[in-house]
Amino acid sequence: MKTLSRAQALTIGGAFIVASIAIPAAQQAGQGRGAPPVNDSRTTKEELDRWMKELSNWGRWGKDDQRGAANLITPAKRKQALALARTGETVSLAHDTLMDKAVDAATPFEHRTTVMVDRGIAVEQQQVSFHGSTFTHLDALCHISYQGQLYNGLSFQQTVSETGGCTNLAITTFKDGIVTRGILLDIPRLKGVPYLEPGTKVYIEDVEAWEKKAGIKIGPGDAVFLRTGRWARRAKQGPFANFAGFDASFSPFLKRRDISLIGSDAVLDAGNVPGFPLAVHTFALVAVGVNIFDNTDLEALSETAARLNRWEFLLMASPVRVTNGTGSPINPVAVF
Repeated sequence: MKTLSRAQALTIGGAFIVASIAIPAAQQAGQGRGAPPVNDSRTTKEELDRWMKELSNWGRWGKDDQRGAANLITPAKRKQALALARTGETVSLAHDTLMDKAVDAATPFEHRTTVMVDRGIAVEQQQVSFHGSTFTHLDALCHISYQGQLYNGLSFQQTVSETGGCTNLAITTFKDGIVTRGILLDIPRLKGVPYLEPGTKVYIEDVEAWEKKAGIKIGPGDAVFLRTGRWARRAKQGPFANFAGFDASFSPFLKRRDISLIGSDAVLDAGNVPGFPLAVHTFALVAVGVNIFDNTDLEALSETAARLNRWEFLLMASPVRVTNGTGSPINPVAVF
């Protein structure tokens, strides 16, 4: 991931948390080198621009709405999700913090430990630039804009500043936590491979094929997680960039199924649509108000789901209550 803008730093208690916006290297291929960027997606900028308007959720829950598609996680939806906790087995969907700089960890996790020997106490300071391809985190709806606007038509310039953060659509929308049905899309398992190769695109027909194989159907209020096998490949072959992910043509599926939350084990997007970077991110956050989990670790979840032959689970997650935050590091937990 390449940082495009000056980092925004927030200090919370003893933790120093930095937020920056990044774009996958694959989406910058050819730019600045004399070669025009190539569209390797099934869709176009013109079609994406049309979807941003035609499939928008703006105003669906009122002009002052802050929650977007999370409104679909109703008390009834939570009760249904709680019924999925049958064995009580829990699985973390977060990856351990990366401590060493690498091609997929431009700003690794930093912490300084202070040991008070005479008192027998250890404390530490933590620093993390969580947006990008390194850390498991949840994006707030104020993270990305489109043509100067955020979700529900709010002005990006009037909502977000370096001194004040996000005055609307901040991560504190989820201060009471997330409880809903989670669904795993295990595309490597669908294709009979341990992981997808770099740059592999996942299409709507792949998702529908997995639904048929797994015997599930994605519905309103669900949190959907795409496993590409990113961490399995990293463990075997080392750090890499140009992750697999959804092709931009997947975007309408978010509205069609009324998904509330979407995530992957990388940065969600794969491929390039010239003039429309981070197409799935932008459509999700701005057009339909779907918050995004980036860089989750779905390897243990995949193994557990396969053993139990259950691809749906109770999802529970609580971001840090960062005042006016663009997102937060997070540890989502699946309960079977």
